[in-house]
Amino acid sequence: MSSASKTAPHAARSRATNEMVEVAKTVLYALLIALLLRVLLFQPFTIPSASMEPTLLEGDYIIVSKYSYGFSKHSIPLSPPLFHGRLFFHAPSRGDVIVFKLPRDTKMDYIKRLVGLPGDRIQVKHGTVFINDKPIGQMPQGQTTIDLGGFMTKADVIRETMPNARSYITYQVDPSQPAENTDVYVVPEGYYFFMGDNRDNSLDSRFPQENDGVGFVPAENLEGKAQIILLSWNKGASLFKPWTWVMDGRPSRFFHYLY
Repeated sequence: MSSASKTAPHAARSRATNEMVEVAKTVLYALLIALLLRVLLFQPFTIPSASMEPTLLEGDYIIVSKYSYGFSKHSIPLSPPLFHGRLFFHAPSRGDVIVFKLPRDTKMDYIKRLVGLPGDRIQVKHGTVFINDKPIGQMPQGQTTIDLGGFMTKADVIRETMPNARSYITYQVDPSQPAENTDVYVVPEGYYFFMGDNRDNSLDSRFPQENDGVGFVPAENLEGKAQIILLSWNKGASLFKPWTWVMDGRPSRFFHYLY
């Protein structure tokens, strides 16, 4: 066999190896860029429950800005204990809709509206939220029918306005319920108090951690600010049923900015 015959297969194998290495490097670079974007800039989340209705509906696909409040270990997938606290911290504003790690189980992500800042006194009396002993603005907007734990019921539609003029719509079914008539919560330094907009169907800071609630949320647990509803589907939509992507879509909610 000539030397040229021996060289040809070797050269082919070398080219194939080089191509595989280049493909692997391309995939690695793409994964690193995606990880960097996820950690520093944006992360998608799907809304799994009705606790933030009507602002967010079950099946909304939202984008959260990771940089809004700086970065903590929870900004990184799997929350590795690389450091404590927050880097480049920016304090959130009252009324922000925020994704955070559940304090009693940091494997779980929750999304609620920020109501109480560190040092605030928060109380709910007959459905009205008091911040530092002053009621926030409430304006009735009529009634609607909502699904409350598997049965349909009437709910009052109320526009609330925070002291900083942040305004949004909430649902309220029964202002006589215990969760709508609470003791005073004094928010500790370095912690925040959250509530869902669907007041009678939200497990939030009104419920202490020892009762499987949320309790106060440490600043380190904040993951990011909900910025936009990118896409939205009804409950019947499924990744494995392509026709539902169109039939069960909610195009009126596509590309809807939350602020």
